[in-house]
Amino acid sequence: MKLAWILWLASLMSPQAADSLCLSTTLYLEARNQSPLGQQAVAEVALRREESGLWGDSMCEVVTARKQFAPTIVSPRTRMHNTEAWAQAVSIAIESERNWALPPGERTEVVPGASHFMAHAIAAPSWRNAYQVATIGDHTFVKVQKLKPKG
Repeated sequence: MKLAWILWLASLMSPQAADSLCLSTTLYLEARNQSPLGQQAVAEVALRREESGLWGDSMCEVVTARKQFAPTIVSPRTRMHNTEAWAQAVSIAIESERNWALPPGERTEVVPGASHFMAHAIAAPSWRNAYQVATIGDHTFVKVQKLKPKG
């Protein structure tokens, strides 16, 4: 499957199904070579951003916000051909969404307060010296800004 096709398909789906597909796609592109915990942490950053409303009102809007996540950074022709990694990304995305649907005090947070993450091997963003929440695998999770639920 090509990234462009997946994002087009998401545009035809119900909002909930589209959001799961967009989060799964992001986990695959950003963290398919990471541990399940690392993938959960990436999902948590995306879900925290969605909840804040600063990058959009849906997961698809959040992960396709300009230069924020892999779906807007890699080529739309990128093929997602590792079926095992895809299945794991889907499973972790759905479980992360279930967890994030719980009231804030009942959620399991892997990277509490993290608003951003980076892979040191490929990125050196201007905010890289922000408060470091955790390093999991190749990613460092940072709290660049305090994100509050919209509302």
